Amino acid sequence: MSGTAIVTGGAGFIGSHLVDALLAEGRQVSVIDDLSAGRESRVAEGARLLKIDIVDREAVLAAFAEARPDAVFHLAAQASVTASVKDPLRDLQVNVAGTLNVLDAAVAAGAPVVFTSTGGALYGDAAPLPTPESWLPAPLAPYGASKWAGEAYVNTWSLSSGIPNAICRLGNVYGPRQSPHGEAGVVAIFSGCIHEGRAPKIFGHGRPTRDYVYVQDVVRALIASSGRRGTYNIATSVETDVATLWSELTRISGVELEPELADLRAGELQKSRLDTGFAERELGWRAEVDIREGLRRTYEALVKEFQGAGAQPA
Repeated sequence: MSGTAIVTGGAGFIGSHLVDALLAEGRQVSVIDDLSAGRESRVAEGARLLKIDIVDREAVLAAFAEARPDAVFHLAAQASVTASVKDPLRDLQVNVAGTLNVLDAAVAAGAPVVFTSTGGALYGDAAPLPTPESWLPAPLAPYGASKWAGEAYVNTWSLSSGIPNAICRLGNVYGPRQSPHGEAGVVAIFSGCIHEGRAPKIFGHGRPTRDYVYVQDVVRALIASSGRRGTYNIATSVETDVATLWSELTRISGVELEPELADLRAGELQKSRLDTGFAERELGWRAEVDIREGLRRTYEALVKEFQGAGAQPA
């Protein structure tokens, strides 16, 4: 497959895997990333990296005009729930105004957009399990609210331009290259703790559940949704609690550590499991990697990354 794609957030965890897949298909790829969370080293040599903050409207428009993409994958975001609670204005600027900039640039290029949204943080604790796309969102934190607002612009710009935009509401994505630092990415955080021999803090006393989906499955879904108009839950429809996640990783590693238990943080969900039937019917997509196999692959890959970075995970 030929053509040119732009991936915003392409130096990040999910974005860098997507860039690899697009290059493997024979596409030219431009990456837009401010490197606030992403790393230049993650971007494959065949891709062009443009260090741009998506809030910088003129820079985004100029980059799109030069690249002339025929597909856009918009992954760049402020993705921290707790950071959104502390600084909701910055969260809004990146996830809403930044998304508007990308949409305007994509319309000028005539390119369809795939927008990565959130499944868990969007639907809220009152949602039925598994949660269908038709459930009215009730986000508990500014992050979920800003992603919902971004979705509205994606749909509105699609209707007004006639260009088919897609929204992928992701479950809790995990896999190689995920950072063990910060609040998100519990699989990577736990793996980093095991590698260092340090007991983690488990919020919600290990009871909260999430729908964990392996990064390569997510990449397949993003590519499959390009050029389609719709909103798709991208997950596994399997609920796993945090205590089970920790137990499985310690089994894989052979390391025994007693975690510190703590209360759930503000804005965080108790339970999440997404209904993926619509994506299966419309995209012909379903997750292929189960949680045990995905955790094994992820832990082994992350340990190699940690060892390659020196004594401390980076």
